[in-house]
Amino acid sequence: MRSTLVVYLMSGAETPELAAAAEAGGADLIELGFPFSDPLADGPVIRRAAERALAEGMRTRRCLECLARTHARVDVPLVPMTYASLLEAYGWELFAADAHTAGASSLIVADLPVDERPELRRVQLVAPTSTDERIELAARETDGWLYLVTLAGTTGVRDELSGALAGLADRARRLGPGVRLYAGFGISTPEQARAAADLTDGVVIGSRALLAAEEGAGALRDYVSSLRRALDA
Repeated sequence: MRSTLVVYLMSGAETPELAAAAEAGGADLIELGFPFSDPLADGPVIRRAAERALAEGMRTRRCLECLARTHARVDVPLVPMTYASLLEAYGWELFAADAHTAGASSLIVADLPVDERPELRRVQLVAPTSTDERIELAARETDGWLYLVTLAGTTGVRDELSGALAGLADRARRLGPGVRLYAGFGISTPEQARAAADLTDGVVIGSRALLAAEEGAGALRDYVSSLRRALDA
C-alpha cells in the first residue's frame, strides 16, 4: 500500500486553489487549519499563516465556508485542524455537524486530550512523551489514523528527522495493532518524508508546505510532487 501524503494548509481565500494544487501534486489528504490566536504547538511558519488568516477575517464560520468551497474543488478527504476553545465557543455538537456538512471527513483538535469529549470522533495525537497507556487509548479511540508527533516541541522546518520517531512508531504498532500511523512535525524534505514513511504509513507536511504555498499554487504543486516521488520511489 502506498504511503499516504497529508498536506496542511491554512484556511483563507486562496485555500481551495492551493488544495487543488496539492491534490494535483499527489496529496492524498488535506489538513485544513482553522486559525487560533494562541496555538499550543504551532511554530513560527504556521503562527504567521494563522495571523494572516485572522487579519483576513477567518473566524470559525468563515473557515467552515472555506472548507465547503475546498470540498467542491478537490476529491481527497479534508480534515479540519482546530483547537478546543474554538469548538467550545461555537458549540461542540454544532461544529461537528457543520464540519461534516461542509465536507470534513474527520477532525483534529490539537489540544483536546483523548479522554475528554469521547463522543467527538476525531484523529488522536500521540508524542514521544506519551505513556503506553495513553497511546493504547488514543489508538483505540482515533478516527481512521493515529497522528504521531515526531518530537517534543512545536511544528517547523528542521534539518533532520527526529530520532524519537522510530521508538514512537514501534510502540504505536505494538499498542494499536492495525491502526494506520501518520507522522508529522518537522518533516520538510523529500528525504525526510521517505525516512518517516519507512517507519509509518504516511506523513503530514505542514510548515514547509505553507512556505511553498506562499510562492503560489504552482510552487506548492511542484513541492508536493517532489514529496510524492520520494514516497513512491
